[in-house]
Amino acid sequence: MADIRRILLDGYPTAMVREHDTLVARDGRTVAVDDAVHLSPVEPTKIICCHLNHISRVQEFGVSLPPAPTYFHKPVSALNAHRAAVVRPSNCKWLNYEGEVAIVIGRTCRNVSHAEAGDYIAGYTVANDYGLHDFRDTDSGSMLRVKGADTLCPLGPGLITDWDFHGKRIRTLVNGVVRQDGSTDEMAWDMHYLVADIARLITLVPGDVILSGTPAISRSVQPGDVVTVEVEGLGSLTNHIVEGPVPVSDEVGAQPTETEEVLSTAMGGDWPLRGQRRPNNTDRSELPFPRVHPKLPEGFQ
Repeated sequence: MADIRRILLDGYPTAMVREHDTLVARDGRTVAVDDAVHLSPVEPTKIICCHLNHISRVQEFGVSLPPAPTYFHKPVSALNAHRAAVVRPSNCKWLNYEGEVAIVIGRTCRNVSHAEAGDYIAGYTVANDYGLHDFRDTDSGSMLRVKGADTLCPLGPGLITDWDFHGKRIRTLVNGVVRQDGSTDEMAWDMHYLVADIARLITLVPGDVILSGTPAISRSVQPGDVVTVEVEGLGSLTNHIVEGPVPVSDEVGAQPTETEEVLSTAMGGDWPLRGQRRPNNTDRSELPFPRVHPKLPEGFQ
């Protein structure tokens, strides 16, 4: 089992292998683990994320597990790294952590069986699938801005090879207090299943990342909070939350909202009406952004 990291060394991204408390480059240069400036351990062409997979999260929301996994996409511009800042825009307030395991593809993968999928995995790393739920009313289908804003996909600290994903504990701590505490054994679909499922239609190439889902108790964090995701055998990924220097512009597009749909997701099982009724779906005409009526060309019907 190897722990492979990418760090900034002498101004350049450099692959390193961890040996005890030291990171060692191929050319022999070394740096102490605690002194390293980490980068994302991989450079994917795509980041695909599983919506619901952990049974505890399904139970928390009081919903039914879908008959098969469903997915959304994070753009690679959302990538972030161990010990880096996660940015919450100044006019947003519902930024949630989600501790997860990230699967990293090692070989070009298309149309493989469940039994074969493990042969195409380079390794695994820790992920925090942050979500900016202030935009959930607008992007509830694609999740593009909810999950795809800059800095919202920290991975690391390293890529771990030959890791057995069975029975591994996943915990998320905020300021040292445990908030999430789950296991890979509560996943409805295991890591190999997810790879085989996606590869039926989408070619996966080396470095591509699949996020495998989060346990119950995803909650919002505030600027100044320190969030750590611990996965047994993979290590600990730590980030700190900062407030963005400027708000999301109100010149164009949808604005942050705080409807029941937003609150029910951001607060999870703490939403006061959980179990009583579904959140009201706000009439989009009432959302705080202008409705645009494009002018059609003359004569166009």
